[in-house]
Amino acid sequence: MAASELYTKFARVWIPDPEEVWKSAELLKDYKPGDKVLLLHLEEGKDLEYRLDPKTKELPHLRNPDILVGENDLTALSYLHEPAVLHNLRVRFIDSKLIYTYCGIVLVAINPYEQLPIYGEDIINAYSGQNMGDMDPHIFAVAEEAYKQMARDERNQSIIVSGESGAGKTVSAKYAMRYFATVSGSASEANVEEKVLASNPIMESIGNAKTTRNDNSSRFGKYIEIGFDKRYRIIGANMRTYLLEKSRVVFQAEEERNYHIFYQLCASAQLPEFKMLRLGNANSFHYTKQGGSPVIEGVDDAKEMAHTRQACTLLGISESYQMGIFRILAGILHLGNVAFTSRDSDSCTIPPKHEPLSIFCDLMGVDYEEMCHWLCHRKLATATETYIKPISKLQATNARDALAKHIYAKLFNWIVDHVNQALHSAVKQHSFIGVLDIYGFETFEINSFEQFCINYANEKLQQQFNMHVFKLEQEEYMKEQIPWTLIDFYDNQPCINLIESKLGVLDLLDEECKMPKGTDDTWAQKLYNTHLNKCALFEKPRLSNKAFIIQHFADKVEYQCEGFLEKNKDTVFEEQIKVLKSSKFKMLPELFQDDEKAISPTSATSSGRTPLTRIPAKATKGRPGQTAKEHKKTVGHQFRNSLHLLMETLNATTPHYVRCIKPNDFKFPFTFDEKRAVQQLRACGVLETIRISAAGFPSRWTYQEFFSRYRVLMKQKDVLGDRKQTCKNVLEKLILDKDKYQFGKTKIFFRAGQVAYLEKLRADKLRAACIRIQKTIRGWLLRKKYLRMRKAAITVQRYVRGYQARCYAKFLRRTNAAVIIQKYWRMYVVHKKYKIKRAATIVLQSYLRGYLARNRYRKILREHKAVIIQKWIRGWLARTHYKKSMHAIIYLQCCFRRMMAKRELKKLKIEARSVERYKKLHIGMENKIMQLQRKVDEQNKDYKCLMEKLTNLEGIYNSETEKLRSDLERLQLSEEEAKVATGRVLSLQEEIAKLRKDLEQTQSEKKTIEERADRYKQETEQLVSNLKEENTLLKQEKETLNHLIVEQAKEMTETMEKKLVEETKQLELELNDERLRYQNLLNEFSRLEERYDDLKEEMTLMVNVPKPGHKRTDSTHSSNESEYTFSSEIADTEDIPSRTEEPSEKKVPLDMSLFLKLQKRVTELEQEKQVMQDELDRKEEQMLRSKAKEEERPQIRGAELEYESLKRQELESENKKLKNELNELRKALSEKSAPEVTAPGAPAYRVLMEQLTSVSEELDVRKEEVLILRSQLVSQKEAIQPKNTMTDSTILLEDVQKMKDKGEIAQAYIGLKETNRSSAMDYHELNEDGELWLVYEGLKQANRLLESQLQSQKRSHENEAEALRGEIQSLKEENNRQQQLLAQNLQLPPEARIEASLQHEITRLTNENLDLMEQLEKQDKTVRKLKKQLKVFAKKIGELEVGQMENISPGQIIDEPIRPVNIPRKEKDFQGMLEYKKEDEQKLVKNLILELKPRGVAVNLIPGLPAYILFMCVRHADYLNDDQKVRSLLTSTINSIKKVLKKRGDDFETVSFWLSNTCRFLHCLKQYSGEEGFMKHNTSRQNEHCLTNFDLAEYRQVLSDLAIQIYQQLVRVLENILQPMIVSGMLEHETIQGVSGVKPTGLRKRTSSIADEGTYTLDSILRQLNSFHSVMCQHGMDPELIKQVVKQMFYIVGAITLNNLLLRKDMCSWSKGMQIRYNVSQLEEWLRDKNLMNSGAKETLEPLIQAAQLLQVKKKTDDDAEAICSMCNALTTAQIVKVLNLYTPVNEFEERVSVSFIRTIQMRLRDRKDSPQLLMDAKHIFPVTFPFNPSSLALETIQIPASLGLGFISRV
Repeated sequence: MAASELYTKFARVWIPDPEEVWKSAELLKDYKPGDKVLLLHLEEGKDLEYRLDPKTKELPHLRNPDILVGENDLTALSYLHEPAVLHNLRVRFIDSKLIYTYCGIVLVAINPYEQLPIYGEDIINAYSGQNMGDMDPHIFAVAEEAYKQMARDERNQSIIVSGESGAGKTVSAKYAMRYFATVSGSASEANVEEKVLASNPIMESIGNAKTTRNDNSSRFGKYIEIGFDKRYRIIGANMRTYLLEKSRVVFQAEEERNYHIFYQLCASAQLPEFKMLRLGNANSFHYTKQGGSPVIEGVDDAKEMAHTRQACTLLGISESYQMGIFRILAGILHLGNVAFTSRDSDSCTIPPKHEPLSIFCDLMGVDYEEMCHWLCHRKLATATETYIKPISKLQATNARDALAKHIYAKLFNWIVDHVNQALHSAVKQHSFIGVLDIYGFETFEINSFEQFCINYANEKLQQQFNMHVFKLEQEEYMKEQIPWTLIDFYDNQPCINLIESKLGVLDLLDEECKMPKGTDDTWAQKLYNTHLNKCALFEKPRLSNKAFIIQHFADKVEYQCEGFLEKNKDTVFEEQIKVLKSSKFKMLPELFQDDEKAISPTSATSSGRTPLTRIPAKATKGRPGQTAKEHKKTVGHQFRNSLHLLMETLNATTPHYVRCIKPNDFKFPFTFDEKRAVQQLRACGVLETIRISAAGFPSRWTYQEFFSRYRVLMKQKDVLGDRKQTCKNVLEKLILDKDKYQFGKTKIFFRAGQVAYLEKLRADKLRAACIRIQKTIRGWLLRKKYLRMRKAAITVQRYVRGYQARCYAKFLRRTNAAVIIQKYWRMYVVHKKYKIKRAATIVLQSYLRGYLARNRYRKILREHKAVIIQKWIRGWLARTHYKKSMHAIIYLQCCFRRMMAKRELKKLKIEARSVERYKKLHIGMENKIMQLQRKVDEQNKDYKCLMEKLTNLEGIYNSETEKLRSDLERLQLSEEEAKVATGRVLSLQEEIAKLRKDLEQTQSEKKTIEERADRYKQETEQLVSNLKEENTLLKQEKETLNHLIVEQAKEMTETMEKKLVEETKQLELELNDERLRYQNLLNEFSRLEERYDDLKEEMTLMVNVPKPGHKRTDSTHSSNESEYTFSSEIADTEDIPSRTEEPSEKKVPLDMSLFLKLQKRVTELEQEKQVMQDELDRKEEQMLRSKAKEEERPQIRGAELEYESLKRQELESENKKLKNELNELRKALSEKSAPEVTAPGAPAYRVLMEQLTSVSEELDVRKEEVLILRSQLVSQKEAIQPKNTMTDSTILLEDVQKMKDKGEIAQAYIGLKETNRSSAMDYHELNEDGELWLVYEGLKQANRLLESQLQSQKRSHENEAEALRGEIQSLKEENNRQQQLLAQNLQLPPEARIEASLQHEITRLTNENLDLMEQLEKQDKTVRKLKKQLKVFAKKIGELEVGQMENISPGQIIDEPIRPVNIPRKEKDFQGMLEYKKEDEQKLVKNLILELKPRGVAVNLIPGLPAYILFMCVRHADYLNDDQKVRSLLTSTINSIKKVLKKRGDDFETVSFWLSNTCRFLHCLKQYSGEEGFMKHNTSRQNEHCLTNFDLAEYRQVLSDLAIQIYQQLVRVLENILQPMIVSGMLEHETIQGVSGVKPTGLRKRTSSIADEGTYTLDSILRQLNSFHSVMCQHGMDPELIKQVVKQMFYIVGAITLNNLLLRKDMCSWSKGMQIRYNVSQLEEWLRDKNLMNSGAKETLEPLIQAAQLLQVKKKTDDDAEAICSMCNALTTAQIVKVLNLYTPVNEFEERVSVSFIRTIQMRLRDRKDSPQLLMDAKHIFPVTFPFNPSSLALETIQIPASLGLGFISRV
């Protein structure tokens, strides 16, 4: 098809525009050949007549279909030209916020001037291992491609990063190096990757500066070679630098800065170590203040200085060298402040004692006078003599600046050398990847020597780029066997020859520099004479004789000749350098030690930029004439040599290109300036790549992709089985011109525009199909609408007629009802009137009868009250008369009695006067006087007592008086108050009187008010009715308010519930986070452990020299070999020597953190055990004392017990003695390892023989003692009644409780059993009558009884003293606490004091309560455990004694001699234990763990069999009370499982098998631990199988940690298996065929989404999931654990799928969303089939489901935005915006998401607080838990199959 045929009506084209570069327009009519004008309609609404060029008659560029706009690869565009490239970049950058785009082999990177979250480690992991075309464009994709090609092709790689200043070259290079450092890691522990990255801040500080275009512009080029070993891990790096801009050291333009390091130094001047540098503000130095912009916004120079110093330290630059660097830099700053004063026009001087120069000389360690002299003079040498000449002020200033530049260049060179030394590796480099960060093409208003060198380098790089692009195109055509013609592309070799060939620009420049009187003008004339009119690329400006123009590949550049010669020479005075070389500062001469030549006018670099190459570690000694030749090298010559070396390096590698584009000159984020972008696209070669691609066949399709895309253009008969032939047949019909396409081996190649033509045909076909579908559907909809309307009309008619009939029936009913209502109404009215009359009559009667009744009542009441009055008056009169009578009678009696008394008195007076009477009265008076005297004395005594009492009473009286006085005063006060109250009462009475009067007035007024009330009654009733109405309204409002209140209450309860749920979720999340942190630590620990094992194996392999005499130690001695090895019981002191004597080479270093934690825990447990033991002892003593008071036990029993305890002590001492002898024997054996140790006469042999003889002697003694003991026990049985022969459980309990050690209890039991067995010994053999034995036994019993009483008293006394000390200590602590609290409370206000005291008391009581509860729980546990053990022992002892007593009758005991009786053992059931020998432990572990094949066990045997076998072996060791055996077995088990997992850790079945068995082993340890919480589901038989001697709680924790590690390893295995399937199966594979359309792709071909052989589909994933599930079920894994594994698997699937979706633009379409939702539904169906819907796996897919829904929902209106925000709650804001930005229509009928809609979404989601991270963490592992799952399997029923090879163990 001809290109002109595409210019039809509505076709869109690009036309040039001076402002926007290119504008889009639409054709208003078809173009016909010969037309000179095109009628166009612009996008802004204007019409335009576009005139064609009459000479070329070129038509404007066609615009690509919208479906191709925004493609990842520019070569995928159908029309490849400049406007299409520019528009595609603009759409991706502005609309989609995508900064990377492919252009064939080039990655175009546009600087966003904004931090983007696309460089995190999650993004690096997402790109790692991916094909370059499978992911969206990224710098990481280029880095991954380079890394992959290096490994695959074993060829060195290069990444060439170029662009303008400020385009982002340095950042791109930095991210590429970060990618290599992260992906490859380092081959050693030296952290080489960190050093490589640490070189960036150093080089940026000394080589980057702020310019008008960039705040961090690299002012030098660098090429970094990152070295890799054979395993492609970083081993080192090397850096080469080019063209350092030295002129910036002494001069900066407006708004620019010097190098960053100077400002960092000034910002850190206040640091103590920098005081000696005597620095100040940056504005105080001439070299840092010229630009007038010393500060960069958002950059803290002091912090950057800290980063620089940290990087120097990391790279091995010591503190002394760092301070040396800073001294030199500070010296340069002070040198810039040196001022000169003119003497005359030809000479100058420096002021005396000039401070800046003095500081410079002090810092540099040089002589002040000498430096001052040579700064103002120079030495001239002629053939005959040498003389010194003064220089002018200008020349001196230039010389000072040249010296500063030279020193800085040398320092830069020195730093680069040391960085390279730090990055150098001793390991041989296998390959490398070079990263070239170099300047781009530059053109300014004034271009000088620097721009010339830069553009020369870019010419060389562009030539290399063009050749590489052409070579790739050629290889592609040859690979596909397509005939090709030579593609015409721009060759810039003529321009390069103009610059570097003989008599070229550089050659003439060097020649002119050698001339004594050479100037820039003479050099310019030579250029004109040599090249003007001879070379088409060289021109002369019209208005200048001091400039020349070169036509570069990008543009014409005019260079000013002024300064070329001086910059090429770079003059530095030799005498100044000699002064510096003579410095006392050691580092300064080091900078110049490579200068073997004297500094001549042609020896150094330019005042602009200097080339730096790698400095060799050792100076090469050359020929004598070599130095003189090197002196003549100019800057241009050096740069040319460096550039040739660089090009050789690049040509020897595979290049990868990154072109950085600067979108605008104002550093505005995401702002695109078309003019600037086009300039850079032309300069960097992107458009040249496009042009080369467009000249051939730019569009390429595989046959399968072409068939899938354009199947709609084929008829059914055209579709053949052979896809290739089908495509050929179709293309021949569609495109008639065969030159427009070519058929390759695997692809179809199209010329430019043909894909657009095919897309147009496809769109027309689909549009026609859509019109037909729309026509049919619209007809169907209209007919359906008509039928619906007809049906509705009939329905309406039916309802209307029915309504009319109902209305007539209603009328008839109403008429009939009215008649009935009238009848009843009339009856009601008459009846109501009758009721009213009857009621009125009854009321009248009631009032009349009431009036009569009240009158009668009043009359009766009056009569009754008159009778009462009469009664009271008559009674009063009678009492008055009675009182008068009684008074008169009494008065008469008194008068009579007085008269009689007077008569008696007279008689007595007469008698008293007579003498006889007097004598009678005085008889016995003396006696009476004596008596009275005694009475007086007694009364005096009584008086004294009474006086004492009186004084006491007076005191009491006084106190009582005081009290009474106070009471009296109080009563007086109350009396006064009473008086006041009485006054009030009187006033109140007066008021009552007044009120009565007022009452009378009010009663009178009442009548008037009642009259008024009647008047207002009607009004009141009216008001009441109104109020009632208002009341009803208020009630309604009240009901509504109540309803609202209820709703609000419901809402509040709901919100509270939601808050509660949220808080619960938050707590669960925190718990999960804590579990996750713990499990991550375990993971890190296992990784470090594996690393340690690997290093240890490597060391053993490296050493590989066995020590002489070394013997393999049995595994039973490796109790300390693992980091998990520790004992649950406290080891005896005698065990310590044997452990410390173990060979050191057998011990594996412990993990110190775990060891210290466990040690701390063991110490706490020991303390708790000791406290509980003391408490238990105290309780036992109390119980013993209470029982001792109640009853006395026989002394014989106490003596027996004491004897048993003594016997036990003797056995313990003997045991210790044997152990010591054994240790001595071991020590003797360990002294020499030669075979002669066991020979006769050897020391070890002698020790052994001595011990053997002593043991034999001791054995004889023990035999005699055993005979005595047996006879004693028999006599005791005779003496004690039969009822006491049975073991008293209470006494036995107390005795056993006294034994604090379990080993002691076991020995006592064994001794007692031996005693019972030997009870039949005849004690008469000792003595004939036994009297001697009885006397001896009595004495022993008495001694033992006294000793036991003494010990018990001593123990009780010690316990009481200890308890008193504890109480005193606690009281002291409490007293101190109370004093502190009192002091604190006194400082508080009263209210707070009370509250604080209450709070303290509550806290104290709570703490005491908790402590008591904890102690009680611990005591209960200990008591239960001891009781359980005692029951077992008591039961066994009782059985033995009962068995013996049954066999011996009482008669036999008395009459017959006692003979030994053999008691046969009863046949017992199996106890669920397995017995093995200690030496068979290694064989057990080997057969059961190391060599076990999981497949056979899982299929043929019961699940978890190895776990059951191991636990049964542990049970037997526990039964034997052998802690060493338990510890050894558990340690060997754990280490062996680790070995198996390390050896076969990639096998899913192995990891799953041992995860299941580890969990089962853990559950068994819990189920049979004896703890109540784990025994709820046990049977009684299972409870009997509980462990009795050892608490293995700590080993349970170790096994739990091991299970966590195995689970994490299982997840990693799952991930490794699933990861290759997920993207292909979930995203790329078309599960629903024909839904997804394949869009055109560019040079970077993506993985085909059509299922080929070998590709993964969704069925592959489901099959793999079924395999995982069946294996876990076969292994008997816990259902809860299976759910957690499935949840983790689904999370991995969802996270990887979503991450790839977010990084692949081609996957973000409506059809792909449909595919994803279908795939997710299949996964959910799998969960339903496996009954795993409640596992939480579905919830992990929620982000993926919402992303798929987001691809399918409408994305236009605000309502759509609201729906999206509410729907996508599982996605972050960044993910939602990313999906919307990536959304790409596959067909033309779909619409893109508008920028305004995306901004609306962002505005609505701005308040959402979620993670800014874009990708999900695919490596995240959910914290795992192991819920307790008891087994119902009985241990005694387990059979050991012979296939396991465990015949050496036996069931017990």
